[in-house]
Amino acid sequence: MSGPRVFRLIQPVDDIEVAVAFYAAVFGDPGERIAVNRHYFTCGGVVLACVEAPAEHREPRPQRDPRIVYLAVEDVEETFERVRAAGPRWADDAIETQFWGERSFYADDPFGNPLCFVQEDTLYLGGPVG
Repeated sequence: MSGPRVFRLIQPVDDIEVAVAFYAAVFGDPGERIAVNRHYFTCGGVVLACVEAPAEHREPRPQRDPRIVYLAVEDVEETFERVRAAGPRWADDAIETQFWGERSFYADDPFGNPLCFVQEDTLYLGGPVG
């Protein structure tokens, strides 16, 4: 290993069952329950871990969380339909092509965690734009 790599991201949720229903519908995969309050979804080489903290340990969330989880998908149109059907708190009205070339849309999960779904073959991984 030449350097650090991200292998797990924690997605804080207020209700583990609602989270599992949403992400399973979006990903088309049931994921895996690891503990009563923790459910894992494998996304490529990274685990998206939905974690419901006990109420007394939850931190207040900012009005608009700047931490966005970006997910590469094979079919952004199909994913757009699945996300809208799964019951997001909010979602873009349409898929857009960003000025850096990615075809994507943004949505919030039922708890307000921001997500961005990007068409796999349009990923921008650095370098000159345009």
